[in-house]
Order: sequence, then C-alpha cells, then structure tokens
Amino acid sequence: MKPMNKSCIYIIIIINLSLISCRTNEESDNKNNPVVAEKMEFLESWNEGPSKARITAFVEKTTDSTSTDFIPKNERIAVFDNDGTLWSEKPLYFQLFYAVDFIKKHAAEHPEWSKSEAVQSILNDDLNGALAGGEKALAELMMVSHANMTEDEFANSVREWLSMSKHPITGKPFNQMIFQPMLELLDYLRDHGYKTFIVSGGGIDFLRVWAEEAYGIPPYQVVGSSLKAKYEEVDGKLQILKIPELNFFDDKGGKPVGIHQHIGMKPTIAVGNSDGDYEMLEYTTNSDGPRLGIYIHHTDSIREYAYDRESSIGKLVKGLDDAEKNHWLVVDMAKDWELIYPN
Repeated sequence: MKPMNKSCIYIIIIINLSLISCRTNEESDNKNNPVVAEKMEFLESWNEGPSKARITAFVEKTTDSTSTDFIPKNERIAVFDNDGTLWSEKPLYFQLFYAVDFIKKHAAEHPEWSKSEAVQSILNDDLNGALAGGEKALAELMMVSHANMTEDEFANSVREWLSMSKHPITGKPFNQMIFQPMLELLDYLRDHGYKTFIVSGGGIDFLRVWAEEAYGIPPYQVVGSSLKAKYEEVDGKLQILKIPELNFFDDKGGKPVGIHQHIGMKPTIAVGNSDGDYEMLEYTTNSDGPRLGIYIHHTDSIREYAYDRESSIGKLVKGLDDAEKNHWLVVDMAKDWELIYPN
C-alpha cells in the first residue's frame, strides 16, 4: 500500500477536527440551550394535568416564531394580582397586619389618633370593631399607618416589619407565605421572554419594598393603590413625602386603568384570584390575538385556606360563574399544586 501524501493527511486531520468540533458544540448546546434544560425541569410544583398543560401549551405557541399565535417578545406582558395570587391573604390582608402593628408601635407619639374610633379599636385589640366602619375605617387605618412619612422612612418601616413579624396561624414570616408554584410560573414566563408585572389593590409603595427580592419583579413593574405625595425638603434633604389623601385605588375597574397608565400595553396573560381581578382578566382576554386569563381558586383547607363565594376577603363569585364562558383557566390549588409554600 502506498504511503499517503501530505495532502491526504491534511484532509483527514481537518475532517477529524471538524467532527470533534461538531460533537463539542453539540454537547455545549445541549448543556446551555434553555429549551433542552426546560424540558427537564420547569413548573416543578405543578401537578401534571389540564392546568399545567394549558399554561405550557399557551406559552409554547406564543413564543414559537413558526406559530400563527406567535407574539413578539416586546409584546409579551403578564400581569399578576398579589394578595391571594402570589401570596396568602388570610386571615387578613398582610398589609393590614402591618398597619395594625404600626399603629400599636407608634400610638404614644400621636395623641391626635385618639379621635379615631378605628384606631382606638385597634389599640383595644378589637379588630372587628375597627373594621366595622367598612371601607372608610379601613382607609383611615391605611392613612394613619402609611402617610406623613418620607419614601425612605416608609420603606425602612416595612422592611423592619417584614424582618420581625410572623403570620398568626403558620408562624412563618409574611414574606415566606408566597406560593412556590407561582414563583415557578413567574420564572417560566420570564425564561420565555415575558415581562411580569404586579397589578394589585395593595399599596404600591408597600409592594415595591420587597417584590423584587420575593418575586424577581422590580419596583418599576409594580402597579398598585397609592396615596398622594409631594416633593419637599425634610430634615435638610429633598425627599418624597407621602400625604394622607388617596391618589389611586387599583382594584376592580381601576386595574385596567392602572395597566393603561403604568404599562401602556394590553397584557397577554392576566392572573388573579378574586372578583376584584375580574375586570383585569376581562380587559386582557377581550382583545385580539391569543390571550390567557387565569384564576387561582383557593380550595386547600389543609395546606392553605379554602374560600370563594362567602369570603369577606378574596371573594370569588362572578369570576367562577363566568370563567367557562370567558374561557378562563381556573387553577385548583388542592389538585394542581404539589407544594404551596417554599420549603
């Protein structure tokens, strides 16, 4: 057999190097390609079933450039209510727990609070009496505990409260009462190019303090109820001062308005848990193109709470009645979630 000339040797070397390179690149792609990784691990705390399947099918078709339902990345918007949707809301809204603790802590510094029946009821540990005045009493408690502070003072107050306070039933810190399946859904959507926003009836300044650490949602992607504020010098420093006057109430019909004013685009996905979110889901799904409305239905009395139609907090009546005709997905917490809170 004749020895190979140099040209043949060079060709064989080049072919071998090419094959090695292809294998290396393939291995690297499989290792780093998020699509491959995603097939192995995503929405881990969601049980297999219609809810998970519908969510993943919707996300896949809206992010597949070959699909007729493809949505460009800059138009992929997902909005989430907070109380009862991203974290628990029983036995009271957690922001109200903050208000109660703040009032008890600072009452001695504010003799003017003695004129408020709602505040006096709080100081006498009569929460039912404090809330007997309805929305007016609730608003008064919010004004007392949230206003006449600078933005920094309020943020520090909320951080301190979160670091020290515990849920009265579970004993968990309030910021650990977040739903693990929803954290996974937020991550899953962001991995597929969706921008995630909070649209909550809760206070915008309250949420902005901790939402990024808890949910990965930055302050500028939080929409919520707000007090009026002014810009002035406080203690030698120019600051924003919160004043006791309602600026915007981000609930029910206010949610589409808040989305329009803060986000400026109709969402692709809207997720809520109560009739206070009905208009947000309606606004989202009553639009051209693929849209998905989701209700989180609290059905797990053992691991969390079971409530809907008769609840004073998170009441869900119209949303349940109209979900089918509006083609909204109703997630059953007891059936669809393997885990409620993070371990």
